[in-house]
Amino acid sequence: MIPFTRGVHIIVRLELAQRVRGVAVYVLLGLFTILVAAVTLLLWATSSNTGMNGTTGSSGWLFSTIVYFVLLLGTLLVPALGGAAVNGDRDAGTLATTQVTLVSTTQIVIGKFLASWITSLAFLVVSLPFLLFSFTLGELPVRTVVVSLLVLVIELAVVSAVAVGLSAIVGRPLFSVASTYLVVAALSIGTLIAFGLGGLAVQTEQRTTFINVDASSYDDEGAVECLPPEVYTSQVPRFDLVWGFLAANPYVVLADASAGEFDGSGYPVDLFGSFALGARAAQIPPEAETIYDECGALQSGRGYEDSPTPEEIWNSTTPSWFVGLAAHVLLAAALLFWGIRRTITPARRLPRGQRVA
Repeated sequence: MIPFTRGVHIIVRLELAQRVRGVAVYVLLGLFTILVAAVTLLLWATSSNTGMNGTTGSSGWLFSTIVYFVLLLGTLLVPALGGAAVNGDRDAGTLATTQVTLVSTTQIVIGKFLASWITSLAFLVVSLPFLLFSFTLGELPVRTVVVSLLVLVIELAVVSAVAVGLSAIVGRPLFSVASTYLVVAALSIGTLIAFGLGGLAVQTEQRTTFINVDASSYDDEGAVECLPPEVYTSQVPRFDLVWGFLAANPYVVLADASAGEFDGSGYPVDLFGSFALGARAAQIPPEAETIYDECGALQSGRGYEDSPTPEEIWNSTTPSWFVGLAAHVLLAAALLFWGIRRTITPARRLPRGQRVA
């Protein structure tokens, strides 16, 4: 056997050479660049028309949208690029040739994973000019830039590991690609569905009291009388009991880790903050009893109580991005480990119809 890092390096070079030799990657990169450019121009034009051009909010919304766009297209393209990395070579008969060399099975699978990850990072690289353009629109917090790009790189690595791991576990390339898309869909969309249905399935009773003003009691001195309280009961969802599903969503993970910047009024300045605020607000349980005292507010002259600002809600809730990110990394590592065990030779038992190597 050869040293681990050298063997992995050899596999990565071979995989990247095969990908670069074809035109498919260049076509995808070209289409991706056109899409990102179109989105950037549209957002820039919108910010100019709304008077946001040159503000922190403009650069924040543009930067966060581009980062999300890279994550979206990455999760759509990586399964197709890496979902047949191992079983595709097995069907072509080239995996056996590699396995009889001094390169181990672990080096083969890890090398294919790294090659798939590097390929996915190419889409981030071509979007860098547009990310840099967002800096020219206003001051952008360094923390937001560094954290969002770091989490994006890790999430692309997770999708690459899932794709390569399943390609080693599942015998047929078509099924492994489909399985990768199912895993990505379960994390991206399935968590939202589970959150919504779970909150609706677990409900609690809420008592709401309205104390209105008797319109006929107004006099010249402004005195008013109150009507009898009106009490209503209703069932409200308990999303605070199932918000943990959102912690596993990659888009929420990216938002929760990158957000934290607010304007002078306490509102988020980018798409990260908007998404993260929605997930954080789900942690707050509904009040068992709420009172809307319009009459008392007029009599005292104090008006209605101010609702908490988005920044206050953010500060009163708990971050969850590290839990979701850790779960993603564990899932990726488990699938890679399982894929190595399924690919290792000599194999004790093979599924019906599968080649030896």
